[in-house]
Amino acid sequence: MDKLKPKLFSVMKNYTKEQFGKDFISGIIVAIIALPLSMALALASGVEPQLGIYTAIVASIVTTFLGGSRVQITGPTAALSTMIAGVVAQYGMDGLIVATIMAGIILVIMGFFRLGNLIKYIPYTITLGFTAGIAVLIFVGQIASFIGVDTRGYTGPTIETIDKFKALFSCVETFNPVALGIGVLSLVILIIWPKINKTIPSYLVVVVIASAIVKICDIDSVNTIGKLYPKLSGELPKLSVPDVSFALIEELLPTAFTIAILSAIVTLLSAVVTDALIGSKHNSNMELIGQGVGAIVTGLFGGIPGTGAVARTTANARNGARTPIACFVHSIALLIMLLVLIPYAKMIPMPTIGAILFIVSYNMSGIKNIINIIKRSPKSDIIVLVVTFLSTILLNLVYAIVIGLILACVLFLKRMSEVTEIKGWTYVDHTEGEENNLMELPKDTLVFEITGPLFFGACDKLSYIVSNVSVNTIILRMRGVNAMDSTAIHTFDGIIDTCKKNKINLIFSHVNEQPMVVMEKSGFIKEVGEANFCKNIDDAVALAEKFDRELKDNRKKAAE
Repeated sequence: MDKLKPKLFSVMKNYTKEQFGKDFISGIIVAIIALPLSMALALASGVEPQLGIYTAIVASIVTTFLGGSRVQITGPTAALSTMIAGVVAQYGMDGLIVATIMAGIILVIMGFFRLGNLIKYIPYTITLGFTAGIAVLIFVGQIASFIGVDTRGYTGPTIETIDKFKALFSCVETFNPVALGIGVLSLVILIIWPKINKTIPSYLVVVVIASAIVKICDIDSVNTIGKLYPKLSGELPKLSVPDVSFALIEELLPTAFTIAILSAIVTLLSAVVTDALIGSKHNSNMELIGQGVGAIVTGLFGGIPGTGAVARTTANARNGARTPIACFVHSIALLIMLLVLIPYAKMIPMPTIGAILFIVSYNMSGIKNIINIIKRSPKSDIIVLVVTFLSTILLNLVYAIVIGLILACVLFLKRMSEVTEIKGWTYVDHTEGEENNLMELPKDTLVFEITGPLFFGACDKLSYIVSNVSVNTIILRMRGVNAMDSTAIHTFDGIIDTCKKNKINLIFSHVNEQPMVVMEKSGFIKEVGEANFCKNIDDAVALAEKFDRELKDNRKKAAE
């Protein structure tokens, strides 16, 4: 079991100057990527852009110090943006801060109780489904900014997908072809630039070029960050204590739990991806604790929920980072940029922000993985994927995860129940002189071969065993049963009662370890009799022959 020890304290023993140089350069590069991306994701979350930078700075520092990964970069991510926007719209910033702190506490509890490894039990189809759904939500939410439609005059709600389209169509007369041109140019740059130059981040290139065009050409008709957020400043984050009530905590608990689960999934997925890149192994429970404390501190400083960021973490690893020092450098560089570059950030056009988030949504959609699932997977997996995807778009993430998990569990149980088989042996009469390689059984003895897990979804099949009560002995061969539950024991109790009532001997053959433990703990073995549990089928048949002889002797004595 992993010890709860931050990775920082175990990787710095043999730290060298050469590695510091690599970590330093990588941290600077990732900070350059994170600056425009953090602001864009904050805007997608319905909050002021500097809050995204606050999150990237504060959360990354705390999680780097306490986390269980070498190069994890924490900050705002697309996975939580739509949920954050919903919380802000319904409860305001105080509600978001409370939800962020609550989610952090849940993550810390998960880490201390070593639940990090349980995240792997969430089916990939659910993760892929709601990730793709979030990608669609982000894309839909940025259409207005990309084509220059100003929806500020729309008075209705704009959180749900349908509401966003209503706002878009109701304000379509504000369509700005110049803004669309800037958006298309930004999108082209983001697509083409990585093919030309992989050293300089495309996000930095596009904001510089688009901002320069708008400024030099004096294009006042295009909305910029500064126009929509005139109060944007490069001030340091300040301690923010929200108004809290028990009613608010109770109301936000499901949302906080969903934020925590999403944060854990995305963070640990990011850690697994980078483990493969740097040949390391993260401590999942310590990573959850680090992320949890990071969320608590970030909330107290007015930030938004963050997670381990796959793209930024991957960039960190690929640029030579191997220790948490690179993450600290990233945070310090972002802090300097916050103090120095915010006046220039105000010039970034909103269509460019839309283009950046289009790319983000495409990258997180997992379209290739979805196609592979549809081509290669069973229908049940495809159903879970589609239902989770549609629930994310049409309902919300809380419902999407719950519905997806329930559906996945139901379909899994159905699949397992179909795997469980109970077959009786076939009895063949052989003529004299014919070769007989089959096992000979005493008269009035039935053998049933049970294969697969015996659990509540499959126990109804056991009733077939006592359908014939005119036999002398029933042998249950259980070498293919590796697991059973209390429902199976309850069903077996009914079988025992029927056997006793009809004077049928019940013998168990080759019971595996887990079923034997369940039977022993429940007292079932004592009820049946230890002598009726045989190591193999040969011993079970020999015992059946003994019962057959005893029955014949008793009948003979009775006849005399």
